[in-house]
Amino acid sequence: MTITISCLSQKTTPPAAVQSAFTKNFPGTTAKKWDKEEGNYEANFTKDGKEMSAVFDANGKLQETETVIAVSKLPASVVSYVHEHYKGAKIEEAATVVKPNGEKIYEAEIKGKDLLFDVQGKFLKEEKD
Repeated sequence: MTITISCLSQKTTPPAAVQSAFTKNFPGTTAKKWDKEEGNYEANFTKDGKEMSAVFDANGKLQETETVIAVSKLPASVVSYVHEHYKGAKIEEAATVVKPNGEKIYEAEIKGKDLLFDVQGKFLKEEKD
């Protein structure tokens, strides 16, 4: 049992290519924490006073960048959608997600789920957090 617990609590150390890509994309910034999810590496950090994360594949290619925003910054249509389709649910966290091609989407987290919306606030899909 002790071995299992110690393995689970170990920090994730990304490959050199991922660390190099992080430094190139976010110069002067240090990752507070690295997580591994579905074969990708996620760096959590603060830049310009904003809580952010960036996801890289194992070769160091940037997959997306996420910036935490106030729930009040979400489009009204996002809030309306949540109230209508997830009765009684509270938006726990909100973020903007930017893909390498510049595509921007909104993310609203509720009850362990991420709800994704386009820039106009139109629902795209639901993902497990």
